[in-house]
Amino acid sequence: MSTKASEIIKKSIRESSEAISKLDEKSIEEIAQKIIGCYKAGGKVMFCGNGGSASQAQHLAAELVCKFRLKRNAYDAMSLTTDTSILTAQSNDYGFDSIFERQVEAHGKKGDILVGLSTSGNSPNVVKAMELAKKLGVYTIGIIGNNRECNIAKIADKVLFIESSDTPRIQEAHITAGHIICDLVEKGMTHG
Repeated sequence: MSTKASEIIKKSIRESSEAISKLDEKSIEEIAQKIIGCYKAGGKVMFCGNGGSASQAQHLAAELVCKFRLKRNAYDAMSLTTDTSILTAQSNDYGFDSIFERQVEAHGKKGDILVGLSTSGNSPNVVKAMELAKKLGVYTIGIIGNNRECNIAKIADKVLFIESSDTPRIQEAHITAGHIICDLVEKGMTHG
């Protein structure tokens, strides 16, 4: 292996480890408890995000519907990033910024949860979805980078900040936090 490649690999691993090690345990537990409460009250969890965050939204919804570690009943979760007909029709007819908002309008009910993933914390379509969700009585959670002045931080009921400004490191910490939340939810629902 070249020295240059080795340096890049070690630096990436170190930075990822640092971002993950700074995850706010209290916020993660609070998010998991809020989701458990939502499920116990018969609600659902919706996820949204763009690009890498879209794939993480889909990933985390799958963990809750299918299973994380335990064999158990399915939990009601959905990713608002997956229906290409809805996404393309809404963006074609009304603009890309409304693609998640429209689905929140269709599916969001008081007592549900909307989780918005965004490395910048300023994704217009996630922000609009959160604004509508709050009007509908849907609890909003932002999982973002470290920009405490971003739009999602100003809107969301609960925010998990990742202590990094580097997109790949933020996304790596997002999925780690998401996995921990799924683990806590699953254990809390089956053993709590």
